[in-house]
Amino acid sequence: MKKMPYKGLQYLKGVGPAKTAQLARLGICTEQDLLEYYPRRYEDRSRLQPISGLVDGTVGTVCGMIADVQERKPRRGLSITKAVVRDVSGDAKIVWFNQPFIKTKISSGIQVIVTGKIKRQFGQIEFTNPEYEIFDGNDLINTGRIVPVYTANDFISQKLLRNLISQVLTAGVDSELETLPPSIIQEYQLLSRGEALANIHFPMDHELLRKARRRLVFEELYTIQCGLAFLKKRNKQAGQGIKYAPDGELVQAVEASLPFALTDDQTRAVAEIKADMEDLTAMQRLLQGDVGSGKTVVAAIVMVKAVENGYQCAMMVPTEILAEQHYHTLGNLLAPHGIKICLLSGRLSRAGRDILLPQINTGNIDIVIGTHALIQDEVNFKRLGLVVTDEQHRFGVKQRSKLQEKGCSPDVLVMTATPIPRTMALTVYGDLDVSTIRQLPPGRKPIRTFLRGAQQRSKIFAFIVSEVAKGRQAYIVCPLIEDSDKVESQSATELYETLTATVFKNISCGLVHGRLKAADKDEVMTAFYRGEIKVLVATTVIEVGVNVPNATIMVIEGADRFGLAQLHQLRGRIGRGGHQAYCILISESKNNETKQRLKIMEKTTDGFILAEEDLKLRGPGHFFGTKQHGLPDLKIADIVRDVDILLEARKAALQTVAAPEYSGYLQTLFKLRFGADFMEVLKS
Repeated sequence: MKKMPYKGLQYLKGVGPAKTAQLARLGICTEQDLLEYYPRRYEDRSRLQPISGLVDGTVGTVCGMIADVQERKPRRGLSITKAVVRDVSGDAKIVWFNQPFIKTKISSGIQVIVTGKIKRQFGQIEFTNPEYEIFDGNDLINTGRIVPVYTANDFISQKLLRNLISQVLTAGVDSELETLPPSIIQEYQLLSRGEALANIHFPMDHELLRKARRRLVFEELYTIQCGLAFLKKRNKQAGQGIKYAPDGELVQAVEASLPFALTDDQTRAVAEIKADMEDLTAMQRLLQGDVGSGKTVVAAIVMVKAVENGYQCAMMVPTEILAEQHYHTLGNLLAPHGIKICLLSGRLSRAGRDILLPQINTGNIDIVIGTHALIQDEVNFKRLGLVVTDEQHRFGVKQRSKLQEKGCSPDVLVMTATPIPRTMALTVYGDLDVSTIRQLPPGRKPIRTFLRGAQQRSKIFAFIVSEVAKGRQAYIVCPLIEDSDKVESQSATELYETLTATVFKNISCGLVHGRLKAADKDEVMTAFYRGEIKVLVATTVIEVGVNVPNATIMVIEGADRFGLAQLHQLRGRIGRGGHQAYCILISESKNNETKQRLKIMEKTTDGFILAEEDLKLRGPGHFFGTKQHGLPDLKIADIVRDVDILLEARKAALQTVAAPEYSGYLQTLFKLRFGADFMEVLKS
């Protein structure tokens, strides 16, 4: 498997320094980039029509002889080239504006194929600025076939792109470009890579186009799945992990003291994690569950198992207020059993750190809960056995790895409250085992959700006043911090000033957004948590926030500006107590598709259903920012549309990674496809 000996774009006919720069703006810097610059759609220009049968207002393709060519310049800056094309059924007029070079390309007697929109009036048929190609016996690439249409710009035309790609294909795409093992190609009945590239750009027919796309989608997903499977295998072989003993008295006592029964999903997740911990291979597991599904108690139980075996645990969370909340929750649950827990955050004074750090270092502290402060160099553990990361997508891979390095092959549990569709889990988290909690604890009242227009704001705010009078609290979320000339949407700052001066003037209100200093933000959030602030006006910084059981109202301004998954995360801030909770989505959008999307929120509170819908509507790039996970850009695959191919590619990748003879092959594959070690791509 070698790279084709390309010379460079500048050696292609029609490419000079200016065109090279413009191609680079499209992400095309090499011949391989050209071959993998896949069409965004196709036009079927293969059906030739007689000129006399062309229909006004449609797009048609004809083959005929040029009967006449004329050029005139009625005024400065305007040139008009006119020609007549003739077949056995009749004539059609062709008009090109400001394309004087055409007169040098075509002349009377030349046979051409013309494709364009047809204008027919008073018996005269006319094409305006059509695409054409001289029919001289060579392969057609612009007309008379299924024609590729690419993303282009004002400087790089469709014709140029087709011509350049055709040149590279003609130069010799052969077995040297093959990226899949012969056994995989045979088992999954795939085209060779050369055939696939030729037919993805210039398909001979629709069936070959389908086969070409399947091959290239398979290749792209297979490569990623190989990387993830290889990473998972390498992690498991990296070194001997910790083999924990079966549950003892401490775990049993904590489980027996829980003030509630675990749901079936929680029970299953606990069993899966315990099984990992009792295995010699270091655990790498993702625990995903909807907001309020009870992930924290699952983490608590398995942390107790680590403590019972003589190990320490570290739990890293993204915000100070969330760290404090976990500290109190776990403290109330575990401290009565003699388990020592501490909170390590940026708020801690120097004197406090001087007392705490030696206790962590000597192993006197069993569980350390903290923010990014946990990964500082001065924080050292005596025997770190379990690392838990909450709201893991808020941390980079390197941050999580740095915490793991404070132990010797500790078990790793990452948690997320963002329900992840199956295809995303396979693609983004293919290196992790996955446990899922779908059930909510019994007794939770479903949050009632309503979609309302901006004209109903006064009623909505009056409802908030009545709920506050009953002792409840409310969130109002805005998409912007301040007013913008470019975006028509309510801003948090303006709304806060308006409300505190009018309808909420007798109610304690707070404002929190991303531009506040961390200490100021935490101060406002703490006041809301304690009930000192009754109405919190905020941006999405509260998406990962604090548990306020007394908050029963969530109003989201400009709801059409958010994805379903994000709206669901915001909605999950309420409904955590015994009172009925209400989520009100405010949208001024008149778009029917947008309204239907938001109405899905009214119909379901199942985060996994919403996540699937969000993935279909918005695509993987917007789901929660896949770039932070190291997922390479997909050039042709669509993980929603291509789920069947994804499952095939995953199966093939697992077969490949399991075979020792493919070790060197995999490294070559990653380098060829990504120009670097794929493991580094994943961890970047």
